[in-house]
Amino acid sequence: MAPRTSWKGFIKLSLVSVPVRAFTSNDTGEEIRLNQLHKECHSRIRYKKVCPEHGEVKAPEIVSGYEYAKDQYVVIDTQEVSKLRKEPDRSVRLDGFIKPGEIDPLYFAGKGYYLLPDGKPGEQAYSLLAKGMQQAEVYAVAKVVLSGREQLVLLRPVEGVLVLSVLSYPKKVKSLDEFVREVPDGELRKDEEKLTQTLIDASFLEEFDFQSYEDDYTEKLSELIQLKVDGKEVVQAPDHEEPKILNLMDALKKSVAEAQTSTKKMAPSVKAKKPAAKKKAATKKKSG
Repeated sequence: MAPRTSWKGFIKLSLVSVPVRAFTSNDTGEEIRLNQLHKECHSRIRYKKVCPEHGEVKAPEIVSGYEYAKDQYVVIDTQEVSKLRKEPDRSVRLDGFIKPGEIDPLYFAGKGYYLLPDGKPGEQAYSLLAKGMQQAEVYAVAKVVLSGREQLVLLRPVEGVLVLSVLSYPKKVKSLDEFVREVPDGELRKDEEKLTQTLIDASFLEEFDFQSYEDDYTEKLSELIQLKVDGKEVVQAPDHEEPKILNLMDALKKSVAEAQTSTKKMAPSVKAKKPAAKKKAATKKKSG
């Protein structure tokens, strides 16, 4: 089944407009949804919205409101916010370009979109922008209205595709300062620092495969559901022993020794891949 378009609009840079379609990059198709039940009879829990004066209220009768004084509300329709915007809603407005790494991953909100050209007229401009950003090794900071709300986003080229990642506004993320103050500021011994660096070097993943990391929660949940349906007992796995706290230098030395004698480090549960054999180009001599 073809992916469903989440949004249509334009990437705007100065006087250049690139028509694009957006497709969500978050795949929730494999998630298992659980329902809330009454513990005693397993009946499905229902939620009723009730007005203290009129009883149960249906969805069309409910509006949003802001309490500006005690028990005094003004009714707010969030769709009306668009009337206050100067820019059209259907555009990714590029503020400018930055170098990768200027925005810490701490500000990534976990929601992203793939952008594709919308129709033949936008293909050339799209390709020029994507290739230009890739060659210059830059990302773009922009704003766009998604789901009725203006979002701060990062636009970056990935294998020729423009990827839009939603960011959290700086004021929406707790300041690091209050946590930095809690980090101990003691002096470190040179031999400890050197040994720690040796451990880091020995644990470096030479062939990192990000695709090998999988969330097995859905698989475990499916297994649990099947056991419950079959009326089988769920056996608790034995708890792992708490790690023993060793002398720091002893722990570092032991860790370095284990890392250096282990096989080539790779992502968890992935077997080492043998490098593909290089094909030798054969040249044929033409007979005279």
